[in-house]
Amino acid sequence: MGIMITIFLINNGNEYVSSLVKNLAKHDLVKEVFLLEKEKHKKIPNSKSIGVTNLYSSKTLEKLSSRVQTDYLIFVTQDTKIEFVNHSLERFYNIAESTKAGLIYSDYYQILDNRIENNPTIEYQLGSIRDDFNFGPVFFIKTKALRKHVKQNKQNYKYAGLYDFRLFVSRKYEVLRIPEFLYSSIEPARPAGGTDLRKSGEKQFDYVNPKNRAVQIEMEKAATEHLKKAGAYLKPKFKKVKNAKNSSSETTTKWNVEASVIIPVKNRVTTIKDAVESVLSQKADFDFNCIVVDNHSSDGTTEILKELSEKDKRLIHIIPESKNLAIGGCWNEAIHHAKCGKYACQLDSDDLYLEDTLQKIVNKFKEEKSAMVIGSYKLTDFNKNEIPPGVVNHKEWTPENGRNNALRINGIGAPRAFYTPLLREINIPNVSYGEDYAIGLVLSRNYQIARIYEPIYLCRRWEGNSDAALPIEKVNANNFYKDKIRTMEILARIELNKK
Repeated sequence: MGIMITIFLINNGNEYVSSLVKNLAKHDLVKEVFLLEKEKHKKIPNSKSIGVTNLYSSKTLEKLSSRVQTDYLIFVTQDTKIEFVNHSLERFYNIAESTKAGLIYSDYYQILDNRIENNPTIEYQLGSIRDDFNFGPVFFIKTKALRKHVKQNKQNYKYAGLYDFRLFVSRKYEVLRIPEFLYSSIEPARPAGGTDLRKSGEKQFDYVNPKNRAVQIEMEKAATEHLKKAGAYLKPKFKKVKNAKNSSSETTTKWNVEASVIIPVKNRVTTIKDAVESVLSQKADFDFNCIVVDNHSSDGTTEILKELSEKDKRLIHIIPESKNLAIGGCWNEAIHHAKCGKYACQLDSDDLYLEDTLQKIVNKFKEEKSAMVIGSYKLTDFNKNEIPPGVVNHKEWTPENGRNNALRINGIGAPRAFYTPLLREINIPNVSYGEDYAIGLVLSRNYQIARIYEPIYLCRRWEGNSDAALPIEKVNANNFYKDKIRTMEILARIELNKK
């Protein structure tokens, strides 16, 4: 092999491919340019074509491995025009040579309608195993790493080949981010292949879309195999949750109510009344209450809650002394309250329970003796009209492999309910994003998570949602935190398996 770079691009017949090939072929470090094509297109000078069926399949990676004759290759994984910053190929190459990393990626610019936007990426870590991790469209790959993977790989993934490869690299080599803007991605909006221009709140349900089920099955298989090889896979063996009267930590507890619905809120004057009334109107054969932790609202929310609590004593209105509480901290205020029930059930201040939600949750706890129950919900607009993707039921969760697959995806569903004694032992991280996911991972390490696959909850999407349209910096911060949660959980599971 030669100490140079081979370039692999996607060619869907777009006019900019010719100029991209021409510019790359002139570079001193570039030995060859290959075009990956699902169908034949007009021949482009200074390039060779490779027919592929699925761009990210195991077969495609085999073809890359067989064609590359240089120490490094660049795989541009999206159908986009790339413009490398001056000397950026040398930057990739020099860092690869000096670090021996298996996979390198960088920050990049995105140019849309002549508008330049920064697209910083985030650091890859042990817990970055979600399949939607954003590397950007440019993968700088050590050829030996690719060939080693192809040689050892026994799977024939149709969709998860590239995902499986980068998991392999993360076990055997360094996955390295260069925190510099080394290229621009220039492309129009397209429904497939190119940049996804949807708002952040519109993207987060893609992995539960039934249309993506075949893809998700492969991704789960690849992730599960990765966890096994990393020593973090958990077999389907679970502890049983004892009744509170038999629990060593709760022998003296006398529950005032069977269940409490917990609503953290700050400045939701538009929605809080609907949320609370959906709880107080529940039809259940047991006693329950609603604990609202009002995090020092200033828009009239507090006054609404005071009025409601005076009319119905089942509403416990708490204004915490501390002013540095996030959503998780508000939850801790509620679960440690003397009037919290045996089961603590979540409701966001934007959303609504159906009339039998609480009964179904408590029934499920008693049937399966689980530590946590997660329901399903229907996405609606503010006026309760269903919007895509409709019902979100997380059927990717299975009793046998749900807690392993939970490390691959970015959420585990709603509404969430917990066995209060266990929750009091663990407590909830004092953050306003990912706190529920963190607790779900910790509980699933030892206990079975029960699921309700029919919708029992209306999740209302509107412009006031906290995740409706986030800037890239906030999206990155959220994703980095969840990756960190997964890192800590993977380390904990590795230690658990050692015992």
